[in-house]
Amino acid sequence: MDMTLAKRIVEAVLFAAEEPLDLHTLQAHLPGELHARDVVDLLAEDYRERGIRLEQHGSRYALRTAPDIAPYLQRETVQSRRLSRAALETLAIIAYHQPITRAEIEEVRGVSTNKGTLDLLIETGWVQPKGRRETPGRPVTWVTTSTFLDHLDLSHLDDLPRIEELMQVGLLGTPGALRGDPKPEDEGAETTEHGDDAIDVVDEPSSQEPSSVPRA
Repeated sequence: MDMTLAKRIVEAVLFAAEEPLDLHTLQAHLPGELHARDVVDLLAEDYRERGIRLEQHGSRYALRTAPDIAPYLQRETVQSRRLSRAALETLAIIAYHQPITRAEIEEVRGVSTNKGTLDLLIETGWVQPKGRRETPGRPVTWVTTSTFLDHLDLSHLDDLPRIEELMQVGLLGTPGALRGDPKPEDEGAETTEHGDDAIDVVDEPSSQEPSSVPRA
């Protein structure tokens, strides 16, 4: 077997491998008269100026993306999440009653508000604190953001649909959800309820670098 064929064999084995391989594993694919280390050294030289490098990590070898090429391989992905019915109701109450405190949100919904519900709305960039109300305890008030309007393709809060319109299309779980009518619902619904009332939340695109290990 000549060295050219040996390098092609080692290259193919490394390309198909799911993890770095040691010399003993590579040697098993070569005839006895050729040494895997010699083949690997020559193959590494061939790859030195290419977009893929043959790198050694400890006693193992693997094909990796050249460091100077990695930035060009980054891609953006969009992650979608779901808003639960509880989060959707909380968001709607803030939108229609802002600025509003957490206690007032709970009074309108008729149930206590799980901390994770507000945290999720903050993470989406749809809700933010406005300031403190000058009442005993000086509670924080909450408002919607410009990102919220942008997601709904609205210019102003006045462009929000009327409560009656939301009820007609089924986006409110109960008719009095925004008016403050009490409703029977336990706290467990805060973190477990999704169902048909859930809506998609699209996060900002995030950069991700693909795996640098080629796959067959």
